[in-house]
Amino acid sequence: MKKTLFLATILLGLACSSKKEVPMLDTNDENLLKEDVQDHKLVIYQVFTRLLTNAKNTNRKYGTLEENGVGKFNDINETLLGKIKEMGFSHIWYTGVLEHATMTDYTQYGIPLDDADVVKGRAGSPYAIKDYYDVSPDLAVDVPKRMQEFEALLARSHKAGLKVLIDFVPNHVARTYHSDAKPAGVKDLGEGDDKTKIFAPNNNFYYLPGTSFRVPPDYRPLGDLPHPTKDGRFDETPAKATGNDQFAPGPSVNDWFETIKLNYGVDIVNNRQMHFDPVPNTWEKMRDILVFWAKKGVDGFRCDMAEMVPAEFWGWVIPQIKDVNDEIVFVAEIYNPNEYRTYIEKGKFDYLYDKVGLYDTLRAVIQHGASANHISGNWKYLQGINSRMLRFMENHDEQRIASRFFAGKAEKGIPTMAVSALLNSGPVMMYFGQEVGEPALGEEGFSGDDGRTTIFDYWGVPQYQNWISTGQYNGLQLDGSMRVLRRHYADLLNFCQNADAVRRGGLYDLQAANNGGKTAGYEEHRIYSFLRFTDKQKLLVVVSFEENLKRRINVRIPANAFAAMDLPVNANYELKCVLGQHQPVPFNAANVTNPQIESAGIPLELQPLSAYAFEIVEK
Repeated sequence: MKKTLFLATILLGLACSSKKEVPMLDTNDENLLKEDVQDHKLVIYQVFTRLLTNAKNTNRKYGTLEENGVGKFNDINETLLGKIKEMGFSHIWYTGVLEHATMTDYTQYGIPLDDADVVKGRAGSPYAIKDYYDVSPDLAVDVPKRMQEFEALLARSHKAGLKVLIDFVPNHVARTYHSDAKPAGVKDLGEGDDKTKIFAPNNNFYYLPGTSFRVPPDYRPLGDLPHPTKDGRFDETPAKATGNDQFAPGPSVNDWFETIKLNYGVDIVNNRQMHFDPVPNTWEKMRDILVFWAKKGVDGFRCDMAEMVPAEFWGWVIPQIKDVNDEIVFVAEIYNPNEYRTYIEKGKFDYLYDKVGLYDTLRAVIQHGASANHISGNWKYLQGINSRMLRFMENHDEQRIASRFFAGKAEKGIPTMAVSALLNSGPVMMYFGQEVGEPALGEEGFSGDDGRTTIFDYWGVPQYQNWISTGQYNGLQLDGSMRVLRRHYADLLNFCQNADAVRRGGLYDLQAANNGGKTAGYEEHRIYSFLRFTDKQKLLVVVSFEENLKRRINVRIPANAFAAMDLPVNANYELKCVLGQHQPVPFNAANVTNPQIESAGIPLELQPLSAYAFEIVEK
């Protein structure tokens, strides 16, 4: 009897010792994301519409439309849209669709010629809107049928499986704003304003009674080139406040002098007193404009300088637009982190720019101005709203990665873009040409040689033209390294779309577990690693910002990270590479979690400027 009991005790002990134990989760761990994560993985392709398909390569400074060429709605065909979809994008943002002030003459079509002294660049800024109810004549093959051509593009994009975003520019309009395409019964902006007052709640604009607008004296439109409306004057009496809140009749050349500020019931000159009840006239007019485009079938709006418009307006208007289409999305361009939660909670925005945060941090890391450790602070600051932030490394406002003003090498976008895309479940965006290393060389016109692709002038984008390859869309005119770069981005973006852990997973940051010399070979300032996980998938992501060095490193995963992933720590696993190229790596969890083992960690070999994702598979 005693012998039987003894054997039973031994067997029970063996069974207990072989049981795979998941450690207790410490929810106070500062390296663990503490928010409910939802599936917000939109993958957005921003294109500057008039440049996207332009095949001309003349690229003369301040060149005319005829000299430098322009892309058209009709040129964005099924083949190109299919290639964009294949690359892994879910949405396409057509930038510069709405009619804006330009120096190109369309008077034969009944469109007034704009004054060159209040137009930036030959083509004009797409954010100096001339008619909210119309599209740019530049983009049409048949100008009188420009709206029909846009509607056809919208239909083609949807057929290709892409949802469509366009700009909504709520804060300011062109100084020549006048809608000749507005629906019957709609009153124009400024119609009925009391121009004797600086501010009135139902005025659409702010006025400076007793003054006349003065063109900045040092503005030289088109440089030394002539233009029929270029004379240093613009007739505007009384002067209106300028778009960037300048209440002076003579704004500077560095102001948004080509635009006028819209009035949303905020008395800016009297301590920003708010007059929102009754609803201001501007609110109603802007709602009607959004409804107009929503009913045309656009799937979302990127809202220019949204933080310059009161959050109360957005909270009032966005639900009304979602009544038209409950799947429509609103993206806010916003640069004040202190206002992020206001514009999500009160303003009802779906997504906000994460420029002053992850973009700025990654730029500093790649330029050797910051440690990779600084990346962790960004997502920690955004606890609760990480999946509502839109990440990117290029857009029309920012310098190209390959430009000498930024990184000077297109491949430096590989690790930065991987972090942007994989660190959180929020949307990620790429700007056309980024995927083929466009460096934005040359002085195009108004913006000068600044590492940005011009938004003000007619131009060709050489690297993108090389990928288009005269309509073949095969990249045969690209350098081989840029074809490799494009394939890398395609792999990354498609992985974003398909990886469950990326789309809706939790996050555990591994920097703290590996920095300070804790792990062999782990250079914390140039390496960044983290886990993404759901009940279906566990991923380890590791990137290297090293430009020239291969690195043999170990990556330690603490016990609390295994607890977060609901994985036992006394089990054997294998890393299976699912993004990038790396051999499978077996490891034992007990070894990689033990802080007493100096060489603990999973051994990896990282190529320069690389990004890897490994699926953790139990053996």
